[in-house]
Amino acid sequence: MALSTAQKIIDFIFEISPRSEKIAIGFFGGEPLLEFGLIEEITTIIRSHNSFQPNRVEIAIATNGTIFSQNMANFLIDNNITLNVSCDGPAIVHDAFRHFPDGSGCSNIVENNIRQLLKIFPFTPVNAVYSPENLQSLPDVVDYLSSLGVKNIHLNHNISANWTKHEADMLPRIYNAIGKNYMDCYQRREPKYIDIIDSKIALILRGGYKPLERCRMGTGEFAFAPSGNVYPCEMLIGADEGKEHCLGNISESFIPGKTCNVISSGATNKECMTCGLNQYCMNWCGCANYHSTGSYNIVSPFICALEKAAINTAFDIIQKIDDIGLNFSHHIAGTPLMNVIGTSMKEWKALDQK
Repeated sequence: MALSTAQKIIDFIFEISPRSEKIAIGFFGGEPLLEFGLIEEITTIIRSHNSFQPNRVEIAIATNGTIFSQNMANFLIDNNITLNVSCDGPAIVHDAFRHFPDGSGCSNIVENNIRQLLKIFPFTPVNAVYSPENLQSLPDVVDYLSSLGVKNIHLNHNISANWTKHEADMLPRIYNAIGKNYMDCYQRREPKYIDIIDSKIALILRGGYKPLERCRMGTGEFAFAPSGNVYPCEMLIGADEGKEHCLGNISESFIPGKTCNVISSGATNKECMTCGLNQYCMNWCGCANYHSTGSYNIVSPFICALEKAAINTAFDIIQKIDDIGLNFSHHIAGTPLMNVIGTSMKEWKALDQK
């Protein structure tokens, strides 16, 4: 991306963002760390902008974990940037979909980099993407990431995969196994943040999604390609042909609202409108819906089953609160990761005293 394009994007971000809201800016790829020097320059533009406020702006980088150095770590620390690492699990799972052009696996490199990262950033979020071929391995993936010391685990389905009823029928058993792992960790006083569980517990206790927590693609959320083309979500950029999903170009007086007619405001499925779990369900995710049904507002049977499995697992854990000794105050506050951070801080203080 040309720096002139980046400058226009940053000006646009600060111009349209309500001052009452936080701003989240993310670098995606491909692999963004291949352009680490460019990220440094763009970050300087962000932080030197006359509307920049440190407590208001959150910057993150999504990486496949094959590139990392102490120089990068220093930059992340100095600029308060979060690095989100993708690791799909142990080598047999990870290398099946993530490998170098010559076919060789990258799992050893990613594992070593995660271990190094965790020494510097103990709560680095690690994202595992699962597909139909490895769905049944998901509980083992959680175990593997935990064995590396990962405390902030995110699990996401491959939105472009061909999901069928067969995989949908497997979900309750798989999510129950992950839920058991989650409760076992708390009973051992070694809590893990597992997003598909913790996020749903928080939603249930807080009464469902709030307006600003739902997708605002094309109104409060935008994705910018290197060309300057604007899309409602990074998952919809694709080859950046500037046609499907494209809302305009940042260099051509892009005006949100006037150019966006693809806003996802929620599922239009009749069964969704009458479902008792609707307020806890992520049926409004426009990009996931589009990739599975071809419509921003129509939910596929698999995503329906996925959300039900996660919500039911969360309900089950809430009912067993006395057995695992979990204090849900942070979930109610919308900060469930603090349960893990707080416990770790106590452990570190105890070690220091020894």
